[in-house]
Amino acid sequence: MNSLDWAVLIGYFAVMVAIGVWSHKRVGDVSDFFTAGGKMPWWLSGISHHMSGYSAVMFTGYAGIAYTYGVTSFVTWSFPIALGIAIGSKLFAPRINRLRSRLHVASPLEYLKNRYDLKTQQALAWSGMLLKIVDVGAKWAAIATLLAVFTGVSLNEGILITGVVTAIYCTIGGLWADALTELGQFIIQLLAGLAMFFAVVVELGDHGGFFGVWDEPELQGHAEPLVGPYGTIFLLAFLFIKLFEYNGGMLNQAQRYMATATPREAERSARLSAVLWLVWPLVLFFPMWMSPLLVESQKADGSDSYALMTEQLLPHGLLGLVIVGFFSHTMAMCSSDANAIAAVFTRDVAPVLSARARRWNDRSGLLAARVTTVVFLGLSMAVATQVDSPTFKDIITVVIKWVAGLMGPIAIPMMLGLLRPFRRSGPTAALTSWSMGLLAFWLVNYPVNWAVEGGVPLEYQVSIPLAVSLILYVLTGYAKPEDTPERLAVIERINTDGDDGSAAAAVPARSGAPDVAPARTTD
Repeated sequence: MNSLDWAVLIGYFAVMVAIGVWSHKRVGDVSDFFTAGGKMPWWLSGISHHMSGYSAVMFTGYAGIAYTYGVTSFVTWSFPIALGIAIGSKLFAPRINRLRSRLHVASPLEYLKNRYDLKTQQALAWSGMLLKIVDVGAKWAAIATLLAVFTGVSLNEGILITGVVTAIYCTIGGLWADALTELGQFIIQLLAGLAMFFAVVVELGDHGGFFGVWDEPELQGHAEPLVGPYGTIFLLAFLFIKLFEYNGGMLNQAQRYMATATPREAERSARLSAVLWLVWPLVLFFPMWMSPLLVESQKADGSDSYALMTEQLLPHGLLGLVIVGFFSHTMAMCSSDANAIAAVFTRDVAPVLSARARRWNDRSGLLAARVTTVVFLGLSMAVATQVDSPTFKDIITVVIKWVAGLMGPIAIPMMLGLLRPFRRSGPTAALTSWSMGLLAFWLVNYPVNWAVEGGVPLEYQVSIPLAVSLILYVLTGYAKPEDTPERLAVIERINTDGDDGSAAAAVPARSGAPDVAPARTTD
């Protein structure tokens, strides 16, 4: 990087902070901070949903998969996400929007107190928060790795720089700042991605051109959709995982649906995000598929290949723009995660831990939300410094094995609890599904993995916890149905619009957590 690239990067950080400061005036209470008061346009929500779904891990971990295996990086990652969001646009997006518009909650997990019970809500809240700390830690490590390639700053310095800038704007402006910065980041990464795409296409003239390049020896097998550890079982497992994760199971995407004005707009938001996930990653991945022709990775997993290629092909100025594109993805995802976890802690966890928290007014609740955001970012940055330790091994191991493997047990009770066909599944089914899924993850990844020669294949490490959770959630619901009138009333309010009668819709509060607000007779 030279002075021009540094100017682009510093200018980007300044704009992000300025957007956060400008967004501050739009935040008057906790609802504005966590769900934008239900006033976010569907197109902004859709772009924000897309941008908050991936980070610099795409340019490190997934770049390594693309460098080694080729097209399977798209087939087994972004394609399942696009398909999962498209399905969720009908199945989940409108229902999650009704959590805010009908039940008047500000956290995606707030409804679980009445859908199941307080114990279930707390189990999912605590495990979700802990998983998110690890997940976001991997994102910080990914962007710091890229920053180290271009600038020479240490991993810890890179983590500190990106974390502090993100903390400033998302703490000040809440979800509005997240969404508006993500819009700016989307424009930046659009320009950066196209610049890299065309730079690589120009280089392919010496290798047979756009279509003939696939015959090059370095790209043998790169056109195969399912190769290496990424086979059919992995693809199917990832589709189910991403169906839950990207429609609200990881919390931050749920907020985008909640932030729109109506269930219909939430549906449109999801469809826009699905289209972006289907089309845009093809532009980003193509240079990665070609990278074995152009650079030789210095890392065994190929995670530095995209950064080396960028450094080699782009002139100064454009190089700075692409680096800004790396930052845009990571900061978008991490800031949205921080906002989501702050919502879960202040709305679902703190009131159970402290009687004082149950009496917070708008000002106190907003202050608690901002403090929680900073604390979460600090904890995730601490974890980021350990991503390359023996505990986590590397970035892609954290993202695929830990996050994907643990997603099912946490997300299944939350997401399936929204749907009428699973109305029989109550607290027993939810806690059984959650606990046995976590146990299955531990068994498959540690005792069984150690005992099997060569280890358990990655596709089974990811799929078995999900399958255990899903099967037990359904079977336990049939074996021990807990569809009480109160729980059925919650499900009906999530699944319907309009006047459903105050008596039928009454939702009793449970002690130890903030009550769901009384239902209004009209939407």
